Amino acid sequence: MSSEETNHKIIEFFENIEKYYGCKTEITEGLTTEVNTIDADHTTWNLSEFTLIRSAYRNNGGKFMLEGDTTYYEIDATSIIVLNEPGRNKFEFIEQYGDNVFRVTKIRFHYKY
Repeated sequence: MSSEETNHKIIEFFENIEKYYGCKTEITEGLTTEVNTIDADHTTWNLSEFTLIRSAYRNNGGKFMLEGDTTYYEIDATSIIVLNEPGRNKFEFIEQYGDNVFRVTKIRFHYKY
């Protein structure tokens, strides 16, 4: 996928995210050194769940923000190399922070419709 296509998908995701406000949101985050073969040997995982109440773009630093009552999560817009939609109301961002340092963020919205 070209970077232009990826940028279009990212913009579309955040232009439509308001429909998920009030929905239970699961974020699974993995740090890995092997983006092509994400497995337990090369990845550490974290999971958080919250109700999405707000999202925004922070110009200072170029970050996308997702916020719940007790959760605040950022995705670095300048580091996104892939945005996939592996299922209905499911999204997967891959950010690259170094030659072999990647963060995989899987977002699942429990959308009511």
